[in-house]
Amino acid sequence: MSLRSDIAADIVRRDRVFRDVVALAGPVPRRRPTPVSSRFPTLISSITSQLLATSTAATIHARVISACGGEVTVESVLNAGPDALRAAGLSGTKAAAMIDLAVHVSDGRVRFDHHGRMSDEEIIAEVTAVHGVGPWTTHMYLMHTLGRRDVWPIGDLGVRNGWSLLHRLDETITQKQLKGHGETFAGVRSDVAWYCWQAVHFERANR
Repeated sequence: MSLRSDIAADIVRRDRVFRDVVALAGPVPRRRPTPVSSRFPTLISSITSQLLATSTAATIHARVISACGGEVTVESVLNAGPDALRAAGLSGTKAAAMIDLAVHVSDGRVRFDHHGRMSDEEIIAEVTAVHGVGPWTTHMYLMHTLGRRDVWPIGDLGVRNGWSLLHRLDETITQKQLKGHGETFAGVRSDVAWYCWQAVHFERANR
């Protein structure tokens, strides 16, 4: 078996309710760090996606890229400025967050080239110091950009919904409750979150 299949089997051993979704979705996804040069634009994309449906986020982010002259860089975000970013469909808070992130990168307070050697906790502390960037955005960055396998995004509604579906709960699990359950999956929590997202996907597809 491959490492990805081994991880999937290990998750099922820890909690049998994941058996069916693992069978449907297959092995966990590959997780590899994104090149340093791509980390700023991917974090900007995560800021766009905060509290938005995927399709809506994609539409607005395409406008953000356009406002930045076709390429999202520290310089292009600063040159675009808050008015152009808001005109792309961002809230004032998100536009300010993008500007502040660009400032933090330009003055060295956020160092993407150091993140590969830093702990999750150190990265969270560094990135959430940016105005308007909270735990959810940082968790997405750790999972999808840095490829970390043990991130537990308890603030993500999709993860909470998927967990609740799999465990047949009458009400959506709270963040506090979900945090406690994460201890069972120490080491592979990013992949458990992925299976929770898949559970929501399959449930919607079968409506």
